[in-house]
Amino acid sequence: MATKSVALITMSLRPARIGANVAAFVQPIFQKAFSAGNVDLAPVDLRDFNLPIFNENVVPAMVPAFAQFEHEHSRAWSAEIAKHDGYVIVIPEYNYGLAGGTKNAIDYLLNEWKGKPLVVVSYGAHGGSKASEQAKDILGGLGLRIAETRPQLAFADPHGEMAGILAEGKVADASRAKWEGQTDQIIKAAEELKELLLQPNDPANAPTA
Repeated sequence: MATKSVALITMSLRPARIGANVAAFVQPIFQKAFSAGNVDLAPVDLRDFNLPIFNENVVPAMVPAFAQFEHEHSRAWSAEIAKHDGYVIVIPEYNYGLAGGTKNAIDYLLNEWKGKPLVVVSYGAHGGSKASEQAKDILGGLGLRIAETRPQLAFADPHGEMAGILAEGKVADASRAKWEGQTDQIIKAAEELKELLLQPNDPANAPTA
């Protein structure tokens, strides 16, 4: 197939965050899985776009056919997402659910990524299963095609690691070792994404499970 571009998006916005290190952990695994499939992986950090709570006067579904975004932050986020063929989003779970910043970024867009394939990678004290499920429901409802395998990366000792996480976004060695045990699952998600990239951008092609 022609070379495809997949954005690896760090979705956490907290000043003290571990998301960038989680993305750095999964990036080489995805890159290796994509190396034989004409797929380029492009790191993207949501924090670089400085999105406020949605403040456009137009509905995202109207863009670009019937309206345009007014603000530069919206146009920049829209252009970044539109230029990729698929996505891997690395999302935190806060308070048993999807982070507000993640949901806000999703709510900015529709047509830029509707119909395209996406992998959800979540992390949190227990792997972020609730945030992952919520992201699957929301993005699937918007017409994205969600890979069935959704890696969930849990901390080995959530309470013991909290000081390091808050101070410097540090991944403890025990957690990294635990995540390395999930490499096969991450590779499986990458392979599913490659298969979805071969199909037309049509929500009807989404997995049924």
